[in-house]
Amino acid sequence: MSAEATNPGNPGAAGRRRGRRRLELRGLRRIGRAALLGPAPRDGLPHALEHVAKVHRRHHPEADLDILAKAYQLAESSHRGQLRKSGEPYITHPLAVTLILAELGAETTTLTASLLHDTVEDTEVTLDQVRERFGAEVCYLVDGVTKLEKVDYGAAAEPETFRKMLVATGNDVRVMSIKLADRLHNMRTLGVMRPEKQARIAKVTRDVLIPLAERLGVQALKAELEDLVFAILHPEEYATTRALVLEYATRPDPLTAIAERLRTVLDEAGIGAEVLIRPRHFVSVHRVRLARRELTGADLGRLLVLVAEDADCYAVLGELHTCFTPVVSEFKDFIAAPKYNLYQSLHTAIAGPSGEIAETLIRTHQMHRVAEAGVIALGNPYAPTDGVDAPEGERADPTRPGWLSRLLEWQRTTPDPDTFWTSLRDDLAQDREITVFCVDAAASGADRPAGAAGGAIDLPAGASCVDAAYERHGEAAHCCIGARVNGRLATLATVLHDGDSLQLLMAPDSAAGPSPEWLDHARTPAARLTIARWLAGACEPGGRPATPGEAPAAAPPAGRPSVPQDRSGAVPATPGSVLAVADLPGAAVRLAGCCTPVPPDTVTGFAVRGGTVTVHRALCPVVARMAATGRQPVGVRWRGAGQGGHGCRVTLLAEAFSRPHLLADLTEAIASQGAAVVSAAVEPPHEQRVRHTYTLHLPNAAGLPSLMRAMRQVPGVFDVLRAGRARQAAVARP
Repeated sequence: MSAEATNPGNPGAAGRRRGRRRLELRGLRRIGRAALLGPAPRDGLPHALEHVAKVHRRHHPEADLDILAKAYQLAESSHRGQLRKSGEPYITHPLAVTLILAELGAETTTLTASLLHDTVEDTEVTLDQVRERFGAEVCYLVDGVTKLEKVDYGAAAEPETFRKMLVATGNDVRVMSIKLADRLHNMRTLGVMRPEKQARIAKVTRDVLIPLAERLGVQALKAELEDLVFAILHPEEYATTRALVLEYATRPDPLTAIAERLRTVLDEAGIGAEVLIRPRHFVSVHRVRLARRELTGADLGRLLVLVAEDADCYAVLGELHTCFTPVVSEFKDFIAAPKYNLYQSLHTAIAGPSGEIAETLIRTHQMHRVAEAGVIALGNPYAPTDGVDAPEGERADPTRPGWLSRLLEWQRTTPDPDTFWTSLRDDLAQDREITVFCVDAAASGADRPAGAAGGAIDLPAGASCVDAAYERHGEAAHCCIGARVNGRLATLATVLHDGDSLQLLMAPDSAAGPSPEWLDHARTPAARLTIARWLAGACEPGGRPATPGEAPAAAPPAGRPSVPQDRSGAVPATPGSVLAVADLPGAAVRLAGCCTPVPPDTVTGFAVRGGTVTVHRALCPVVARMAATGRQPVGVRWRGAGQGGHGCRVTLLAEAFSRPHLLADLTEAIASQGAAVVSAAVEPPHEQRVRHTYTLHLPNAAGLPSLMRAMRQVPGVFDVLRAGRARQAAVARP
């Protein structure tokens, strides 16, 4: 649990008075040993439940404790005779988990489920029995945290258990609350395990459960889990940090004088507020030390100001910035713009009389409860309010739904446990979210797919236009060819920022497909998995094209003869494209969109699904990747002895110095050569250089050299490259 808020004069006592005391293992063992006295009731409650009931009454004075007594009796009787690895009776574990949740203010249903959370997994109690005695809601929570058997799932048991819990959390976030409290108690008692098992559990906690605690806003659990993981995985750094904190504990705290002066200022202003000193936990101290290299006594804690109303928060801020010297760069307003995990506070920093910088948090008492306990502080977020039942199937998600919706969506399309486990860790590693506002393409007169309406979408920080496209359109994003970010043309690789407006440009040709380079720009598992599935399917029999931009093989309309074969048995490309033949009897031929080969390019081919051969330029990077996987090339050649007498599609890249009207001049040069622009993208200028990418349709491939010469003659253009060479040039560009 996070370090409690303290008063300067008597830090430990004040923290205990406000019910924010750290849950010590010694206390948990004491209430656990009470279980050995048996279920002898006192005022209807077993002795072991007395402390839990007292804490629970503090948050919920009207709570009905009868159901807790029934749950304890079932848990105690079913776990009787079982011991933990530490040698303690097993019932001490569900009791400890329940106390952790009670301290955070969890409501009675959650505490009931936490007492029973291991009964179905480790005893003869069944879910039907839980449902019959405690109702469907408690049964759902218990089922959500029940592990899957290794006997049934083998090595996939752990990832599949987390998948099950994730899906259950999508319907009721209290499932994950119980799991987090369960893991916290297990981490506290992990010392009895072998070192290698401690490290394995700590890594899973670090990679999955701590990020989930952050996203659910349960900072109290997150902070203590971080410290426990820190001690196991980085024992030397932990020891150094702990020694540093103990050393500073013997010195005068510079925050004490600042806090006292702040109390005086607020009293004189007539603002009722509590001013507390909030120590940092070990991991927070370690991070500050790495960031600042040298620590002062003020760096080991922060000031916490608690007020009654939202308006009082801003009144306190005004007094702070009037009577102290503020550090402007440290100001953040999470009240007007709450974090995705419900967190609200004003953050600022002020300079003390001796130059110490005191970070200060300003929040209401309710904000503080939510900052500590997150969704747990909301009680039962699904309970009907004002006597009106919520419509069936419509539950108000108490968290910002973006991250959870994304996890639930991509896990449905990821049956492989290893891929799911890797993707889950990658997604949870993104610890911040942004909101992007999609502009309705129809509003600007652009063509768009049906249903592509505007609206806000939530993405992890660092997401690109590629991620936004797949978040917005799903698999239809394969047809995305560009974007406008804040009204300016941008590439799909452009990283988005909070508050950006985005218009996705979709190709009217549904045969378009993603480039392999899109994987380098995608950050969300949903985008990466969808792109990878398309690209992988392209290389298997019966799948999509192997490379982006290829036209699909069109079956001849009913009643028409199929395209005649030449003497080698090869089938020419689809009508309207450059005709090529392959040394593979009965094979249709497609031209790869990644390198857009045209006569007289040296080409090679690879067989993909359906007996189709995809034609690439010999220097295309895809050729090297295909060969590296062991795929055998297929001989291909141009029809008509390599003459370019047929229309073709080609992708060109123009490197130029940025100047006004460059796009118009290049477009005019292209039109003068009789070529049609299929799509165009302009990257943001970099050091006065700009890059334009055009996909063009040429009526005759023989006109390609003259087209490239005409584009090079446009003022400011210093090079024009084919798509394959463009990728190589991009690597060298600063």
